[in-house]
Amino acid sequence: MSAGVNGESGLVLRIDGAGPITAEATAAVTDLCDRADDHEGPGLVEVHVSGAPGAAWPDGLAVGLVGKWERALRRLERLDRVTVAVASGDCGGTALDALLATDFRVAAPGTRLLVPPVGGAAWPGMALYRLAHQAGPARIRRAVLLGAPIEAAEAHAMSLLDELAADPAAALAELAAAARGIPGGEPAVRRRLVSDALTTPFEEALGAHLAACDRALRRRTEGTP
Repeated sequence: MSAGVNGESGLVLRIDGAGPITAEATAAVTDLCDRADDHEGPGLVEVHVSGAPGAAWPDGLAVGLVGKWERALRRLERLDRVTVAVASGDCGGTALDALLATDFRVAAPGTRLLVPPVGGAAWPGMALYRLAHQAGPARIRRAVLLGAPIEAAEAHAMSLLDELAADPAAALAELAAAARGIPGGEPAVRRRLVSDALTTPFEEALGAHLAACDRALRRRTEGTP
């Protein structure tokens, strides 16, 4: 797992899903989030993912470390900046975890999403939670219970992947151009409003939406970037 400096914003992380959950992997995600919070210019957060773990993947893994990894991913999921995953090949383990925590997912042809098995059953990490929330329990049943790979076209149909692109760099450039004018503070707000809409009654949600509308109107009136 490594951080990079390429891309419009320099906010780039590469994750090899063949590797285990480690303190170093968790620190790399946390470092990316720190840099994203400190970065003042425009630009996407890019997470390039590939690789899937082998049979020995969970050996030596402790629950405490899993908890730290999941909290780092939750921070990535809530960043106040648009996040994009670029996937290629088989993606499982940490690669699948990170992909599911991003806003948009671009995949090369031939990409497959894999839920890694542990002791004959699917690894019960928060990837299962995100898969169920994002695609629906019925659509992921074969992957979770039988270990069936989710092929790229199927994942795209489930909206687990947003775009299948032979040229991921071009797709990234289009997303970066679209996201360049989004004001600071707004990605996290919009993400939360959409998420809360699934479980919050209208009357309770109204106040948060009105507050967001008020900020947008004041920004327009004051000409705040």
